Amino acid sequence: MMRPAKATTAHNCTCIWRLNEHATHRRTLSMNDFLHPHDGDLQGLSSDTLAVRAGTRRTPFNEHSEALLLTSSFCFDSAAQAAERFADSENSFTYSRFTNPTVSMFQDRLAALEGGEACIATASGMSAILSIVLSVLQAGEHIVSSRSLFGSTLGMFAQMLPRLGITTTFVDPSDLQAWRDAVTPATRMFFVETPSNPLTEVSDIEAVSRIAKQAGALFVVDNCFCSPALQQPLKLGADVVMHSATKYLDGQGRVLGGALVGPRQLLMEKVFPFVRSAGPTLSAFNAWVLLKGMETLHVRLERQCANALELARWLEAHPAVNRVFYPGLQSHPQHVLARRQQRAGGAIVSFELKGDSPEQLRANAWRVIDGTRICSITGNLGDTRTTLTHPATTTHARITPQARAAAGITEGLIRMSVGLEGVDDLKRDLERGLNG
Repeated sequence: MMRPAKATTAHNCTCIWRLNEHATHRRTLSMNDFLHPHDGDLQGLSSDTLAVRAGTRRTPFNEHSEALLLTSSFCFDSAAQAAERFADSENSFTYSRFTNPTVSMFQDRLAALEGGEACIATASGMSAILSIVLSVLQAGEHIVSSRSLFGSTLGMFAQMLPRLGITTTFVDPSDLQAWRDAVTPATRMFFVETPSNPLTEVSDIEAVSRIAKQAGALFVVDNCFCSPALQQPLKLGADVVMHSATKYLDGQGRVLGGALVGPRQLLMEKVFPFVRSAGPTLSAFNAWVLLKGMETLHVRLERQCANALELARWLEAHPAVNRVFYPGLQSHPQHVLARRQQRAGGAIVSFELKGDSPEQLRANAWRVIDGTRICSITGNLGDTRTTLTHPATTTHARITPQARAAAGITEGLIRMSVGLEGVDDLKRDLERGLNG
């Protein structure tokens, strides 16, 4: 009589999965099932630790890395339970356009880093801005915004929102009286990037916050250039912090993502219903990549900020450069303010070349960009790799020449997002075009 063959490891694993399936297939999991047993221990820990540990939940398999749950929907034990879960969709897993465990972990980690009550993740930074605007404002209402903004944000505020009856007044971000003068009875929101894209203008968050509160307006701060590793706007008076998670939170140029951090009541009662219905939802895969990126946020930015400061000083002394825009330089108009509200100058260095005409300025800028061999020519920023962008013909090309001029964006301006390369290598890479 032949002995039965021993079960293979693969067969045993399959059996374990099937047994687990049999035991749990009639029990659906709620958010509470994913609470990490040591979440309470994270209270009072440093930002560095929160970037690695906050928000982590484990499935019954007790995995170490956060679980990537790629599913469009979730199953229920009964029709009655399905009805119950859909009635409380913000606190239950029903459909990944509403909530997803991996996305929830990302949201909780970012909320912890920013010191906020809650976070809503979106598919991109621009969808985060659109979500907060359309959740809070309606036709006939008004925004006061910094004039120094990312090109797509400028385009949305100046060209798209007016079609919906929402108007915007753009002001010099450093002129506090201009903020006060722009307020109307219809003003419902203040919006600012600090530091701004691409000129790194720094706004006084505390001072603008006081003006917004006097006006009864929601104060939204785009924290993309700093990330919570360098700046926490909520602690300075902002109501909501907005992120393009595509940038420093990922840090390696892999995925798109956006987020809003702020009061739980506002986000759950206003923003969540909009995101749930309109669908600008962050995917589980992108959320998982962002979770991994955030683990190295602080160590990346420490090196990137050091590289940026050295490059900014070097560029400021170069004869081909007219002006350098970097908050870490003493020559920056808001240097003292930046030292007060940021932990470092950041990793974005913008610089303007010399030239006698717009055509000459553009030619000089393109020569520097095209002369590089290490730097990447791309519109993204916040990457481990240094990137170069000519804002006038890329990120800000779709806004009017008048709007570009008002924002101080000239044909000779280059935005450099400084990465982790050797700083001497980057100097030599830029020098080819600067000395040409």
